[in-house]
Amino acid sequence: MKRLLLLLTVFAGATVFQSCEGDRGPAGPAGPDSLVYELFNVDFTLSNGEYVINRQWVDLIGGDLYDEETILIYRLTDTFNSNGETVPVWQLIPRTLFLDEGELDYDFDFSKKDFFIYAGGTFDVATTPEFINDQTFRIVVIPGYFANRRAVDVNDYNAVIEAYGIDDSNVKRIN
Repeated sequence: MKRLLLLLTVFAGATVFQSCEGDRGPAGPAGPDSLVYELFNVDFTLSNGEYVINRQWVDLIGGDLYDEETILIYRLTDTFNSNGETVPVWQLIPRTLFLDEGELDYDFDFSKKDFFIYAGGTFDVATTPEFINDQTFRIVVIPGYFANRRAVDVNDYNAVIEAYGIDDSNVKRIN
């Protein structure tokens, strides 16, 4: 008798939970086309004694960043050939390069409205145009819902893309 009662209880519970379905709610807002943006072959401009690149989020993603979002910026430092394929080498900024002329620093800051990338050094950076002209940067937007993800080595671009499940095959390229 106990087995029959248990079986009927399980059957009734399964029936009740299976029928808990309602109307679908409205679709949420569309997400961004990409979480990876590339500033391709851009030049720093001299502004108030600093070399800067400034972009507005509205021009890249059509609006502001959410308060919970953060970004990582990588600079293209080199490429190499692997099995006939050109493979980029990305380096996280901020970064200090030690050159014969002195130290060259790349840094950035951002708000929900815009971001700045800076280049400066212990020498006149204009004397090394190869470090301030025709530069390529990848900006990776990390959505707030990834905040509690496991630790990831942010110095490794590919590790970041993999850990956060970001599709970087759809990089939005901006000149």
